[in-house]
Amino acid sequence: MTKINEVTSLYKQLKAEWTSHKNLSKCEKLLSELKLELTQLIFLPTSNVSASQQELLLARDVLEIGVQWAIEANNIPAFERYMAQLKCYYFDYQTQLEESAYKYQLLGLNLLFLLSQNRVAEFHNELELLPVDHIQNDVYIRHPLSIEQYLMEGSYNKIFLAKGNVPAKSYNLFMDILLDTIRGEIAACLESSYEKISAKDAARMLYLQSEEALKSIATKRKWTLGKGNFFHFTPEVKKTHEPIPSVELAVQAVEYAKELEMIV
Repeated sequence: MTKINEVTSLYKQLKAEWTSHKNLSKCEKLLSELKLELTQLIFLPTSNVSASQQELLLARDVLEIGVQWAIEANNIPAFERYMAQLKCYYFDYQTQLEESAYKYQLLGLNLLFLLSQNRVAEFHNELELLPVDHIQNDVYIRHPLSIEQYLMEGSYNKIFLAKGNVPAKSYNLFMDILLDTIRGEIAACLESSYEKISAKDAARMLYLQSEEALKSIATKRKWTLGKGNFFHFTPEVKKTHEPIPSVELAVQAVEYAKELEMIV
């Protein structure tokens, strides 16, 4: 059996397992075997410039399953590795290969991943690689674009609403990471802005729907629930023993004004 036939046989096993059972441990084992086999055949496009279309399609399809497996397994480092390799097939060989049905779903997912990691510069770099019509009309690309706009506006309520309107189930992982980050920022603001706040108001401002979720955040941030169902915060007041040198500053300002007048 030739090498390409061996890889094709392994790929068929992986595809059947992924589409039928989604046994993550078995898929991981098959992906590991395929990575080794593809290294000898054609894993990265630069390794064999004369690779056949069959080989390119095979490698791309394996990497697409790898990206989706990483999401199901909550394995973010693996997602980033598979995605970095997959983009070579999407962009470097886009004229040689028929466009994948998963292309923009996975590219949009990668954009959301970058937002969830606060890698905004990379987000915009990736966006520049996409065709304008997809940026404007593709549901998978429009979703992370809207999220980025809401982040820039500080419209956190819209981001929480967008959680219920993801274009694919796989987007939920990075939406959850992003929402946890936002809740952390809101919680830090509550600690700095309030001496006390009711549990009901805290839950509302943190966009939490259950008492258990509020308890989880309170435990994590070491909040104590006191009388009247209120969280009490002890703000850190930074005191300085050095008085503001107001007289000296006033004298300096007058001197600057005199010098400016002489220059004019």
